[in-house]
Amino acid sequence: MNFSAVQHFLTLLILPFFGILIGIGILPGYLVFLEIQEWGAVTGGGYVITSLITCIGLGVAYIVGGLGIVVVTGASGSIFALRGKEGRFPLRSMITIRWAFALVFHRVALIFLSTIVPSMFSTLYYKMMGLNMGSGVIINTPRINDAPMITLGDGVVIGGDATINGHLVEQGELVLAPVTIGSGSLIGGGSVIQPGSRIGKNAIVASRAVVPKWTIIPDGETWGGIPAKCIRKADGTKPT
Repeated sequence: MNFSAVQHFLTLLILPFFGILIGIGILPGYLVFLEIQEWGAVTGGGYVITSLITCIGLGVAYIVGGLGIVVVTGASGSIFALRGKEGRFPLRSMITIRWAFALVFHRVALIFLSTIVPSMFSTLYYKMMGLNMGSGVIINTPRINDAPMITLGDGVVIGGDATINGHLVEQGELVLAPVTIGSGSLIGGGSVIQPGSRIGKNAIVASRAVVPKWTIIPDGETWGGIPAKCIRKADGTKPT
């Protein structure tokens, strides 16, 4: 099989498909805009009132259409989600193509996802994409990649613009490794959690820390820095 030819063909095929996907997502917003615009036309107001109603319609349509994109991409992207696919895979493989498709769906969702975190809509999106989460979880970032590889325990808080990856590429292979964050843990804003990491219960990852791949953080500890290291033990003391 000529993998490059297959890759190019699928790229050309997927671009118009995503155009259709975005169009379906924004359709509810477009219909709402038409309704508001029609209502404005029959109110009999002057130019300023009619223009104001039209602008309000555009604003409402933007919100409704954005939510539509998030829901449609979440539902469609779940088809390609790599559930239970932990391991190492050749870059030139159908598994990698499937992973890339799911990632592109996520990137389409980013058109609006960052606007609605945290909210029940972003939580619904991540659940549709395969993220495993307990109750009371707060996700304040659109940067959770490889959702099926991520498990969040009860009460976990993910800070603004934190990045959690369930994949990496090394030695010509796509590596998929799960990330587990225990109940009650806090992931600081701007931090990066790399694949294979296991973060214990009630642990804290400080803002802008970088947790390297396959790192294990014990329960209750606070880690910070680049690369992240223990800066406070579970009993409140500093490491020696």
